[in-house]
Amino acid sequence: MRELERLDRHHNGSPLSGDPPARVIGVIGAGRLGTGLRDALAAAGHTVDGPHGRGATGEAADVVLLAVPDGQIAAAAALIAPGRLVGHCSGATTLEPLHPHEAFSLHPLMTVTPGHARFAGAAAAVAGTTDRARCTASDLATSLGMTPVEVADEHRAAYHAAASVASNFLVTLQAAAERLAATAGVDREHLVPLVRASVENWAAMGPERALTGPVARGDHETVARQRAQIAERAPDLLPLFDELVAATKRVGAVPA
Repeated sequence: MRELERLDRHHNGSPLSGDPPARVIGVIGAGRLGTGLRDALAAAGHTVDGPHGRGATGEAADVVLLAVPDGQIAAAAALIAPGRLVGHCSGATTLEPLHPHEAFSLHPLMTVTPGHARFAGAAAAVAGTTDRARCTASDLATSLGMTPVEVADEHRAAYHAAASVASNFLVTLQAAAERLAATAGVDREHLVPLVRASVENWAAMGPERALTGPVARGDHETVARQRAQIAERAPDLLPLFDELVAATKRVGAVPA
């Protein structure tokens, strides 16, 4: 953690004699992510101040992490006392809302639910307005067991869209599957092993080799029977089903 160690030795950029002061990482935003980061940073051995709510200035911190909604980043950054490294945890937002601070971003590529935040093993999108800021983001990610991946401002929205498809939309898709399964007397728990195996196969082999099922093997009659049942039991899901069939054909290069 080279940059964080340098911050220990240089408070606000000025060398100090004697023992260095304890580095303090301030967390602003007391929601799921802010609370999860506070706990994870403390467990990793960092001195943490927070999480604080709206109006915090980060006066007690050397590095400030803003774990607030995207639309509140600029307003929260404007309140931070000068001289601190200031970072946000947004996936889609550039560093511009943090101006004029020396700024960085640290976005854990991980879902965080109430009372459950586990960052080790995940990737983290990082960026910085200076080498020091970028190194700070990378060092923080590494200290939490994450792999830092640099994502430039012009790619942030595309990166975050990929994250939404991989996580949020997957849950939406499983909600549709759960609805259909329930009409056949099958519970969510019975789908879980299938979902886990499919994700593991995709991770290990990529989409083309992991793809199975009637669309992949060109079984148009089975797909037609599936569609008829969806039309009868959950007609609002038909547009989604049709789009997924078409997209699946493209993944598996299946003839129309």
